[in-house]
Amino acid sequence: MNKIFPHAEAAIFDVASGATIMVGGFGLCGIPENLIEALRSKGAKKLTVISNNAGVEGFGVGRWLENGQIKKIIGTYIGENKLYEELVLKGELEAELIPQGTFSERMRAGGAGIPAFYTPTGVGTVIAEGKEVREFEGRKYLLERALQADFAFVKAWKGDRWGNLIYRKTARNFNPLMAMAARVTIAEVEEIVELGELDPEAIATPSIYVTRVFRAVGLAKRIERRTVRKRA
Repeated sequence: MNKIFPHAEAAIFDVASGATIMVGGFGLCGIPENLIEALRSKGAKKLTVISNNAGVEGFGVGRWLENGQIKKIIGTYIGENKLYEELVLKGELEAELIPQGTFSERMRAGGAGIPAFYTPTGVGTVIAEGKEVREFEGRKYLLERALQADFAFVKAWKGDRWGNLIYRKTARNFNPLMAMAARVTIAEVEEIVELGELDPEAIATPSIYVTRVFRAVGLAKRIERRTVRKRA
């Protein structure tokens, strides 16, 4: 069993317009840079994107926004992307904002085969509009449905040809959850190693969840904002 593809362009051969895609990363940390650029070049449109945020102008998921490829974003915050805000206010982009913990749990539920769950987060706010509310032991809870996708684009540190993945530090973020919750998971990794080289105790995403793997190139690994204190 060999899940290795030569590059991102080959790995997204079946990603078409209208697809729902989960995109790993938090801000610009741990995002699948190669996959984002490959899909921008391919030009698939009317995408529903499930991502914590929309990157920034000129980088990350923001590249798809600038190219007019996204129909809807499901995430937790607007972040540093002014174009995201402008498109939503103009009615040209649909946005579903979700509390971050609920966002994580909806994907975890999707990967675990749990269709829905109850949470107290959002009760009494606009988040609760149109959702079932039940009371348990004197406290109200919202019914939230699981999130799943056609594809998950994830970024890992190391992987093998079976698709076992290890993430590095905070780049782990939402990637493992998304890898579990999609029909097809495509992983770009910094290093492909031989079978048996990965410490089994360190594997965060086992191969059963991964469909394709390729080695990423030219990673910028940018950050959203650098703040430094002036010298005394």
